[in-house]
Amino acid sequence: MNAADNDHEQRIMKLEELAAHQARTIDELSTELANQWKTVDQMQKTLSRLTERFSALEEASLEAPAITKPPHY
Repeated sequence: MNAADNDHEQRIMKLEELAAHQARTIDELSTELANQWKTVDQMQKTLSRLTERFSALEEASLEAPAITKPPHY
């Protein structure tokens, strides 16, 4: 083997290492993105439930109480 062949092999090894590191990073990012998507989905559902509850409470508080005379009149 001459120096040029050795240089090519080293460059190929470096490229293979880089590709392996990038593949691992992509997998880690993909997993993290999936976890964050689950969290966002749960938060959206919670927000929707809270919005419905708030709207119901708001409607209930806006209803005017019936005008009645106190029992002592």
